[in-house]
Amino acid sequence: MTFERFEYKNWWKDASKEAQQAAFEFCGGYLDFLNRHKTEREVVAYTTALCKANGFMDLDEAIKQRKSLEPGTKVYQNLRGKALVMAVIGTEPMAQGINIVASHVDSPRLDFKQTPFYEDTDMVLAKTHYYGGIKKYQWVCIPLALHGVVILKSGEIVQINIGEKETDPSFVITDLLPHLAHEQMKKRMSEGVNGEGLNVVLGAIPLQEEKDEAEGTGSSKEKHKDPVKMNLLRILKETYGIDEVDFVSAEIEVVPAMPAREVGFDRSMIGGYGQDDRVCTYAGIHSLLDLKAQPARTVMVYLSDKEEVGSMGNTGAQSAGLTHCIAELCALTTDHYNDLVTKRCFANSALLSADVSAAVDPNYKDAQDKLNATYFSKGVVLEKYTGSKGKSGANDANPEFIAALRALFDDHQVAWQTGELGKVDLGGGGTIAQFMANLGMQVIDCGVPVLSMHSPFELTCKADIYNAYLAYSAFLKAYK
Repeated sequence: MTFERFEYKNWWKDASKEAQQAAFEFCGGYLDFLNRHKTEREVVAYTTALCKANGFMDLDEAIKQRKSLEPGTKVYQNLRGKALVMAVIGTEPMAQGINIVASHVDSPRLDFKQTPFYEDTDMVLAKTHYYGGIKKYQWVCIPLALHGVVILKSGEIVQINIGEKETDPSFVITDLLPHLAHEQMKKRMSEGVNGEGLNVVLGAIPLQEEKDEAEGTGSSKEKHKDPVKMNLLRILKETYGIDEVDFVSAEIEVVPAMPAREVGFDRSMIGGYGQDDRVCTYAGIHSLLDLKAQPARTVMVYLSDKEEVGSMGNTGAQSAGLTHCIAELCALTTDHYNDLVTKRCFANSALLSADVSAAVDPNYKDAQDKLNATYFSKGVVLEKYTGSKGKSGANDANPEFIAALRALFDDHQVAWQTGELGKVDLGGGGTIAQFMANLGMQVIDCGVPVLSMHSPFELTCKADIYNAYLAYSAFLKAYK
């Protein structure tokens, strides 16, 4: 009797030149995607445009027309501009289940407060509120950009994207010089920069006061209390047509202005902001778009919002957005629809929670259990559970589902590995998996390992990105 040692292999060692070239080409498109789409709204707008260009029908229009959806029909639904569902209708009834790849399109960042602008020491700054789990000290002294929307009372949408072009101004949060930081350096890392100190520098030139010609140049018609802030408001009004009060109905995200780049002499890695979870999002979108054959089961990609703050809100995975969409699809593909059709659909469906995992960092190996950790270059990660403190807040995937995925991935030559987020007592984290599993589906986390997660410059490996794409493609096409 012979025994085979269980070991996850480095994909690069055995991958053909053609496969390696395919990985580099796929990641070239991903790199461009990262640089162009840094917020959930931008990702959803990008995906909506792709859907339209690839013959997808707007589900909301199909609902209005009460249009029956035949097998092969491609549909999408844009959920308030911040989440999205795209699907291809299969030949089998939806009550027999569907295959879903679900990721999230939000990332940790800083948000402008609703009343952001203030003047201090002849400078104008913006107050922010951090979104999601960040190390606050990582956000000082780096170039920042502003992305988002300002909604006027008329309903007009003013798009904001400042700081990405070489000709754009940049923005920054300052830090204390080391010569004067002796007390700051004594603090814990989590206390060295506090949340109310994450104020973005916006300008330093005061508004020029109008001179009263009758009284001479030594006096002015109007004295401004905050002249530097007033000059900023002048620029915003002249350039964008917006007033200070309009920021009450705005959503301005402060993100790193640094471009995503290839990393390493061998260019085997990608570094950039927002890879949690846009790396899985990009792979998921294109796994569905690239399907060639008519699927037997209906296949779907779901892009959710608000994951980094608990999946709350009307665009998060805890909302009714996905469930309503699936119910509408069941109604439009079934002659005699009732609620049982949707319930059976959920019970028979399978979903990959396409979210990232924490790779072993060679500089911080003690944070991981090496037998149950994930590594660069060893493929997409099947993570049975996440959560913290005894799997709290986790979906714990059924072993039957994992066995079926093992067989599927092996049959389709997908490099895969398993692991946990880190050592048991060090912390933890969650994904949307638990909320999807609450609907009765088979669910497991399946994503790309990441280094420096939640930082302004996260790191991924091209081998793992490409194998995530292969895994999602195999799952949508062949899982049953």
